[in-house]
Amino acid sequence: MDFEFSDTQKAFAAEVEAFLDAHDDPDVFDLTRENMAQLVDTPERRAFMKEMGHKGWLGITWPAEYGGSEGEGVYEYLLNEALAARGGPQIGKGVGIVGKTIIAHGSERLKAEFLPMILENDVEFAVGYSEPDAGSDAASMRLRAERCTTDDGTEGWLLNGQKIWTTSAHFAEWYWLGTRTDPGNKHMGITLMLVPLDQPGITIDAIWTMGDERTNSVFLDDVFVPDDYVVGEVDHGFRYISQALDLERFTMFTFSPIKQRLDLLTEWVQDAERDGEAVRDDPRVRARLANLHTEAEVARVLGLKFVAEAVKVEQAVRDGREGFQPPTVAASEYKLYATELSKRLADASMDIAGPGSQLRVHTADAPMAGRSESTYRFTVIDTIGGGASEIQKNIIARRGLGLPKNF
Repeated sequence: MDFEFSDTQKAFAAEVEAFLDAHDDPDVFDLTRENMAQLVDTPERRAFMKEMGHKGWLGITWPAEYGGSEGEGVYEYLLNEALAARGGPQIGKGVGIVGKTIIAHGSERLKAEFLPMILENDVEFAVGYSEPDAGSDAASMRLRAERCTTDDGTEGWLLNGQKIWTTSAHFAEWYWLGTRTDPGNKHMGITLMLVPLDQPGITIDAIWTMGDERTNSVFLDDVFVPDDYVVGEVDHGFRYISQALDLERFTMFTFSPIKQRLDLLTEWVQDAERDGEAVRDDPRVRARLANLHTEAEVARVLGLKFVAEAVKVEQAVRDGREGFQPPTVAASEYKLYATELSKRLADASMDIAGPGSQLRVHTADAPMAGRSESTYRFTVIDTIGGGASEIQKNIIARRGLGLPKNF
């Protein structure tokens, strides 16, 4: 494959950088939030994303009939990498997971209601898959959805159960929820539903992570969902979730912050001294940095490989060709390698910078202004979100290498 971007793609990247320069705002961009900087969780960040919507960038890969530009996925990749490099909010749940699934499987009512709001960034979603006993194994979710009819004759579902690790629940308007509609069928018994988060019966409790960011536990007690807000076919939700997870695993973990943290460590090593000797002259430090730079290039190329495969699938769908599957293995390869590399980089930053690297982020006289400490905490979370590393290894082994399930 060709790893170089075309002149048109380079021109788009330059346009994005100019737009970001014009909208530079510390209330929008914050590198020290690490991977959680992608959230659209403040009024300033929502306003910024709305401006991106006016540029036509939120629907850059959507079909024209739904307000999109039908651009290739590489443009979304370039946009997200530029945003991540500045610690800004990114295209994620609404445009990708929710929007693209509604386009592919949603009813005309859902398309009419939600797609225009997504393109204008007038709505935020929380994604509810994980449960206390169903983390990375989404097919094990048990939140009950039972058929019922309201007093006025409305057909729908009554929901009871708990979700956990729902990061956006405390500021989102809608819940993109996986429910158990058939207890007797693990994979073909899950249904996706859209649920407003402000209705009675929903309780949201904060869970604070080791990265100083909030996620949530969400309890649903006799929450009613009309049939109109079921996404696609009943009992087919796991298939939709699996398709969307490929996108989530890639877009959640951009490459540019990893490269940025590596450059920060390299720059520090160039000038740092320990016991009167230059750290850069230590052969062990030099070898470790050389390995990290090599691994970073591997991560970059794995990301481009996923983009290239995703573009092929998108084009096949547009052309009406069949037999093209989502690049599930490529997504897992990138997610596994990038997040584990990020963790190795955090370890190296702490080891090389020494005791001072334990000072909190924003400590002015700490090595690298304390970024090592915050990165160390956040990278543990990254190896879990979007499916833990063990899950990615299983996907690669079974679907990529053809190994049996119980190997």
